[in-house]
Amino acid sequence: MIKKYAFVSILIFSFFTHVFAQGIIQSRQYPRNFFRYPLDLPPVTAGSFGELRPNHFHSGLDFKTNQTTGYPVHAAFDGYISRLRVEFGGFGNAIYITHPNGYTTVYGHIERFSPAMTKMIRDSQYKKQSFEVDFNLQPLQIQVCKDEVIAWSGNAGASEGPHLHFEIRDTQTEETINPQLFGLTIPDKIPPTIYSIGIYHLDGNPFSEKTPRQFMPVTGRAGEYRLTKPGVINLSGEIGFGIISNDVTSASPNHNGIYSVELKLDGKTVYTFAVERFAFDQTHAINAYIDYPEFLKTHRWIQKCFILPGSKISLYPQSINRGIITFNDDAVHQVEYVVKDVAGNTSTLSFSVKSTLIANNLPVLKQAGNLFRYDKRNEFSNDKVKVAINPGILYDDIDFTYSTLPKRPGAFSVTHRIHNRFTPIHDNYDLWIKPDSNIGKYTDKAVIVNGEGLCYGGVYQDGYVKVQCRTFGDFYIKIDTVPPKIVPLNIKNGVNLAKSKRIFLRIGDNLSGIKTYSGKIDGKWVLMEWDYKTKVLSYTFNTDIGAGKHKFELTVIDSKDNSSHFNAEFSR
Repeated sequence: MIKKYAFVSILIFSFFTHVFAQGIIQSRQYPRNFFRYPLDLPPVTAGSFGELRPNHFHSGLDFKTNQTTGYPVHAAFDGYISRLRVEFGGFGNAIYITHPNGYTTVYGHIERFSPAMTKMIRDSQYKKQSFEVDFNLQPLQIQVCKDEVIAWSGNAGASEGPHLHFEIRDTQTEETINPQLFGLTIPDKIPPTIYSIGIYHLDGNPFSEKTPRQFMPVTGRAGEYRLTKPGVINLSGEIGFGIISNDVTSASPNHNGIYSVELKLDGKTVYTFAVERFAFDQTHAINAYIDYPEFLKTHRWIQKCFILPGSKISLYPQSINRGIITFNDDAVHQVEYVVKDVAGNTSTLSFSVKSTLIANNLPVLKQAGNLFRYDKRNEFSNDKVKVAINPGILYDDIDFTYSTLPKRPGAFSVTHRIHNRFTPIHDNYDLWIKPDSNIGKYTDKAVIVNGEGLCYGGVYQDGYVKVQCRTFGDFYIKIDTVPPKIVPLNIKNGVNLAKSKRIFLRIGDNLSGIKTYSGKIDGKWVLMEWDYKTKVLSYTFNTDIGAGKHKFELTVIDSKDNSSHFNAEFSR
């Protein structure tokens, strides 16, 4: 079996020789003389392209801005503003520029837009009466030139500190591509660090939290690593390997992601991973790439070097038998890791494996539930619950299990344990739960909540509450009749706000989440901006609100149409 894999490996290695010729793995060349850095600051990053993040691969470069905001953001090349977006979380404020060379650049977390874009956004917000807007522009509406200041850097949206998020996308496919492949490099002469390896005893079974695993620490420096406890590792049967590794640049001590991993057997590559480009509908597959059960248990980012059969992402340019190696010829083999950053700095780790025909004495995994196939539609039902999972949702076959737990206080059903939280899934599946008691007039207030209290919403249909879920775990029904909460911070009835630039309030909801909010002054809708980090809602006074008495009104509605109202008269 080993010899067969080695032969296939030689063929694939030859096919990819042109890809490896530049020192790093990439499927094609990208123009390196078009784009400029979006900031005038020295290029220092807090986050790398393809870096491992919870539930997604990082889609761009996070350029540091000296822990402050307000730096000019420049157009990376000639083009036109093709999209403007303002959102509560995510990028917060974002600009998309489409360029004539087939690429689109994206600038996220900005503090403020150029005047022309600001006017266009304000017009859209008032027309839609919504703080959040997302719209496309025509090529002749706002054209920009390379170097032109289009915005100022900020900390908007789901940002953990001031920085500029920058992306380069393929305009046609909308895939995001590593900006450093376009010449926007970060000074880096430091090879990646390797911390440990993992060994997974698969033996024909689907990967799961029950898969027997071993972890071995690694020591070394300056690109040369070895096992902390050297010696030949005895293995037999189907084996998958994993690795813990990260990278720093010469410009910053931040721990960033690596660019590529190659796993070699006796000098031949059997598995390759490289963060060159990916589509956004693939990014959730990070949970198939990492050892997801181990991540939930220990928060360690172990990068599996074998591919689950249902994981279809472009970050795997090559593999043999999905990276799974069968050891059964009673010989000693050399396993090698080659880990690179995007600058080509390389770290290696080699160790010997004794392939044996002797049984490994590992416990036999017995099926406890129903076998769900990753490439088939799967269904489960009883008199209280129904589950339907379409093809492409699972990354691997699973031994689907179901059980119930006692009813929680305030719940309208028992807790249904749908398989387990350690199994990652790619997209939503359908879940129906029947209430244990008659919810009567509250059918439109019913929601499904998971074991951590996170609300998934819900629609009442034919005696069941139905939702779409993106995780397995514990679920039960609750009723949401509590309206959102409004806490005024600097406004109350009769207050004088002549010296205030803004009105501040904090809003929130205990269960289904805020769906809409609307502020009015003297009966006219006004723009209220909701800050993702502080959850503070604010209105900035403009010249329309003159001296005298005024009436402020705020209405907040949650996803189950419970509403709260706040009114106050103030003077200016």
